[in-house]
Amino acid sequence: MTTSTEFSPEVVRVSAHELSGTNGPKRGASGRRPPRASSSRRRRAANADATDRGILSAFDRRRPGIRWGVRLTHAVLLVLLIVVGLGPLLWLAKSAITPTVDTLRTPMALFPNGVDWTNLSTAWSTVHIDVQFMNTVWVALGSWLMQIVVATTAGYALSVLRPKYGKVIYGLVLGTLFVPSVVLLVPLYLTILNPPLLGQSLINTFWAVWLPAGASAFNVVLIKRFFDNLPREVFEAARTDGAGPFRLFWSIVLPMSKPILGVVSVFAIIAAWKDYLWPLLVLRDPNIQPLSVRLPTLQSAIQLDVYLAALAISTLIPIVLFLVFQGLFLRSAGLGGAVKG
Repeated sequence: MTTSTEFSPEVVRVSAHELSGTNGPKRGASGRRPPRASSSRRRRAANADATDRGILSAFDRRRPGIRWGVRLTHAVLLVLLIVVGLGPLLWLAKSAITPTVDTLRTPMALFPNGVDWTNLSTAWSTVHIDVQFMNTVWVALGSWLMQIVVATTAGYALSVLRPKYGKVIYGLVLGTLFVPSVVLLVPLYLTILNPPLLGQSLINTFWAVWLPAGASAFNVVLIKRFFDNLPREVFEAARTDGAGPFRLFWSIVLPMSKPILGVVSVFAIIAAWKDYLWPLLVLRDPNIQPLSVRLPTLQSAIQLDVYLAALAISTLIPIVLFLVFQGLFLRSAGLGGAVKG
C-alpha cells in the first residue's frame, strides 16, 4: 500500500530557505553576503604562513632555550662582522699615531708607550702628502664629473628619447662589458699618447685619467635601467606643455634620478680614489701623481709610523663619503623599483 504526499508551494519555499540558511552561504538581514576578509588581514596571514615556513617555527621561537640561542648566534655574527670589517681600519688608525717601535714589538697593543701625534703632521707637511692628496681630489672629481655626464646623457638618449638605432647601440654597450679591462690598456694608452684631432699627447695631464673614466658601460647600463622605471606619463605631460629634450632632461629626469646619481657618484669617486694601474701609466710626473701611485714609492724612503699615518690620511675621503651618503646608498639598492606608481 502506497501513500502519496503532496507538498504545497509554500512548504517548498520554506524548505529551500531553511536549506540555504544552513548549508548555503550565510546572508545578513538585508539578504546580502557579509564582506570578505580585508586585504591587510590576508597579507598578515600570508606573512605568518611564510614565517612558519622558516627554519624555526613560531612555537620553537617561543621556547626560552632556542630564543636565547638565536640571539647569541646573532650577537656572535655581529661581532665577527665588526672585527672583519672594521678591524683593519681601526688598527690602521691606531698605528698612525703609534711610534714605530711599539708597532713592531706589540702590534696589537693599545698605545703601550703613549700616542705620537707628530706622525700625522710629518706625513702631511714633511713628506708632502698634501700635494698628492689634492692631486687625488682633482682626479676623483674630474672622473666623477665625466662619468655623470656621459652616463646620464647616454642613458637618457637610450631610455627616454629612444632613437631607431638605440637597440643596436645598447647592444654594443653591453658587449663592452665582456671585454677585460686589461686587454684595453695598450690601445687606450696609444690613444692617449696620440689622440685623434688634437695632435698633442695627454700624458702627464689629468685629462688622461678623466676622459677614459667617462667611458664606463656599467654606469650607462645602470642609469638606463633606472630611467626605464620612471613614469612615462610625466614625460608625455612635459612634452604636451612644450618641454623640449634638454628641458625634459634637466628639469624632469635629473630631479627624479637623485637616488641613482648618488649611487653612481659613490662608485665613481671610490673607484678613482683607489685606482693604481692606469694613473701609474699616464701620470709619470711625481708632482701630479695621486696617493694610490705615490704612496708605494714612498714606503722605503720614510719611517713605518709616518707611512702608516699617510695611509690613514688617504682613507679619510672614502670613509667620510660613505658615511655621508650611506642613507642614500642603501635606499637606492632597489635601483628605482619603488618609483612606479
